[in-house]
Amino acid sequence: MKVHHLNCGSMCPLGRRLINGEGGWLAPAHMCCHCLLIEGRNGLILVDTGLGTADISNPRRLGLGFNAVVRPRLLMLETALHQIRELGLDPRDVRHIVPTHLDLDHAGALSDFPQAEVHVYAKELQAALTRPSLQEKARYIPAQWAHGPRWTSHDLKGDRWMGFEAIAALPDTDEEVLLVPLTGHTQGHCGVAVRSDEGWLLHCGDAYFHRGEMEPEPDCPIGLKIFQSMVQMNGADRIANQGRLRQLKQAHGAEITLFCAHDPVELAHLSQ
Repeated sequence: MKVHHLNCGSMCPLGRRLINGEGGWLAPAHMCCHCLLIEGRNGLILVDTGLGTADISNPRRLGLGFNAVVRPRLLMLETALHQIRELGLDPRDVRHIVPTHLDLDHAGALSDFPQAEVHVYAKELQAALTRPSLQEKARYIPAQWAHGPRWTSHDLKGDRWMGFEAIAALPDTDEEVLLVPLTGHTQGHCGVAVRSDEGWLLHCGDAYFHRGEMEPEPDCPIGLKIFQSMVQMNGADRIANQGRLRQLKQAHGAEITLFCAHDPVELAHLSQ
């Protein structure tokens, strides 16, 4: 198995010190959309998709609020489709997509891989398709899946991984890829655990936003703290799951590499 760490969407909200913890108060911050491309025996697998070509071509579908506050760079060369081609691979070989959740900055490229099977925790798929609250109407963009993806909805079956509930996302392949429910940010938010040749990778999605949150004495820039509280669907679950992830890192840090979706320092380290 070969795993590539990709940035599939740079975001530059104002307030670098508030977001990145250093730099000017009004300077542009830097956030990424950290995705995984897995070269498996049965084709290519994407974990999260970032922003897609249709988002870049038509930024209005992301919403005025997202564009004004998050300030995505909207570069076609950062899309997963472009980067897969740059690696000399065929995008048509993407057989499976495993999103951590379906927020607009995680599911934007679903339509770039219409042949792929999209594996989602049942609670998240239900929330995204029904959008029962005003907050969910803003965060889920139906245009990103208007092409009619090949959804595969997964529910818990009693399996465990490192003390967490877990779901085998790709039971019919040779690759071990697990959905690990880490709810709170959204109703069905999950981490995605991947057994690589060098141990486990755990893509924590938006369960946390800054590497400092995984330290024994957690630390997070104030802007990210406020943002996480503003967008959470269940604060108690989110905070509890952050605590469980810290414990996981302390107990199994030698065999599991944890990272989140939007910390550019983590991405830079793992890309090397």
